[in-house]
Amino acid sequence: MTSIKELIPVLQTAIGPVILISGVGLLLLSMTNRFSRIIDRARNLIALSENAGGPPRGRLLTQIDILWEQARLIRLSILFGGISVLCAALLIIVLFITALFGIEDAWLISAIFVICMLSLIASLGIFLTDINKSLAAFKVELYGHEEDRKA
Repeated sequence: MTSIKELIPVLQTAIGPVILISGVGLLLLSMTNRFSRIIDRARNLIALSENAGGPPRGRLLTQIDILWEQARLIRLSILFGGISVLCAALLIIVLFITALFGIEDAWLISAIFVICMLSLIASLGIFLTDINKSLAAFKVELYGHEEDRKA
């Protein structure tokens, strides 16, 4: 059995993944909020497109297509963020198990940490791609308003 004095350094080591879980949790919160806004915006545009005709309807449909891509990207970003949090939680458990049983397995701990970080990197990269997609939808909306003013 492991003593408290031996367990304290393990607790100190586990603080890093706990902080990571908190930080990624905040990112996931902002991503889910963004996902909700994308869905709401798409629903509004669908309602508008049903009553529109001609070029304005085409612009609305283009924006809806872009919003569909954004929703898919955000969903994927949330998935990778979730994997990152799960890996961080698994890392905490593995740290405790290895400490309790005196197992020296740096490869397992390193592999879990690397998967955690790669998932976080993928999540953030996909999130940045979504931001660029939102600019594309905004561009369609802006140019649509300029054309309406010229007409």
